[in-house]
Amino acid sequence: MSWRYDVVVVGAGIAGPIVARNVARAGYSVLLIDKKAAIGTPKQCAEGISIKVFDKYDIPYDKRFINREIYGAKLYSPSGYELEMRYKEVSGVILERKVFDKMLAYYAAKAGADVLARTEATDIIRKDGKIAGIKAKHEGEPVEIYADVIVAADGVESTIARKAGINTYAPPHEFDSSYEYEMLIEGFDPDLIHLWFGNEVAPRGYVWVFPKDEDRANVGIGINSDNPQTAKYYLDKWLKENNIPAKKLLEINVGLVPVGGFVKELAKDNVVVVGDAARQVNPMHGGGMGEAMNAATIASKWIVKALEEENISLLQNYTKEWWEKDGKRLEKVLKVRHVTEKLTDEDLDLFIQILSGADTEKIAGGDYGEVIKALLKHPKVILSPRRIKLLKQLL
Repeated sequence: MSWRYDVVVVGAGIAGPIVARNVARAGYSVLLIDKKAAIGTPKQCAEGISIKVFDKYDIPYDKRFINREIYGAKLYSPSGYELEMRYKEVSGVILERKVFDKMLAYYAAKAGADVLARTEATDIIRKDGKIAGIKAKHEGEPVEIYADVIVAADGVESTIARKAGINTYAPPHEFDSSYEYEMLIEGFDPDLIHLWFGNEVAPRGYVWVFPKDEDRANVGIGINSDNPQTAKYYLDKWLKENNIPAKKLLEINVGLVPVGGFVKELAKDNVVVVGDAARQVNPMHGGGMGEAMNAATIASKWIVKALEEENISLLQNYTKEWWEKDGKRLEKVLKVRHVTEKLTDEDLDLFIQILSGADTEKIAGGDYGEVIKALLKHPKVILSPRRIKLLKQLL
């Protein structure tokens, strides 16, 4: 059995459906496939996202996949100092990813793409030395899918990118291990997301509580994947130390999150790679949804131009544009992460104390320059050559 499309997109997470929707809207035949029987499950995500993405990427603000609107964040230092950033307007939402991902695939289908769940890409097809399509299994039956452009949106382990000869290797230190319970939990302001930091709390990462209801939340952790202890160990330890019983667990999710090692070659011949497969994730907080949407938007623009002009080499402009706009930005964020890895718990306590009196709106917006300026004004920073040296690495 064989099929023919202009574009085949492998993976229906965040990036894949947006590429499929955008290219289908331009009038090209698109097939979006996903190996899961139900698109969106299991979730591997804390489910929080900025309110800005809906308008920016033309996604309906649909209450069917929005659990809760969020008005800011609260950060906790190792010794319990707090930094609260609260806004009058909604700053983000906690999604229901199982519904959200499926709806993104639905929007792609509405735009004209064919969508097939339970369809796993297994290899690429080469003809006359060129990539001509992919081999897949659709409900267990082998199928060959021929396409002018192939999109690898198949996650961290991306079979298609690897088979196409795109180097997606990153060392273990450039990944975080995450472990999350969706559970009943009380005592935390449900209008804010909550983040705990500390080398004993979550090495290199943080513990999060992302409210989905007044008394239900995603409670999870991310730590460096090369840590001798597991993420579950640190999460259970945190729950126990905070007297939070883990006896009302509605869901458990485990994941591997790329936090560095961005793929250099995003397009090779007629294959493009997007999202987690391309390591397009914010290295500081591990959030990949917004980055995936952005990369998918750039990739789909160049896919349409390549098809319009019948010039596949135009796909190389996706690599160029992404690296100029976002790659450089994320490399700066990675630099910040590398510096934060060197911070002691005493540093974290001091910095959160200092920042609680700074311009929290700029800090929450990810303006690291503003953060550094605020820290460098404080006597306890000025009098510490080590702290000054660390912070000046970021300027």
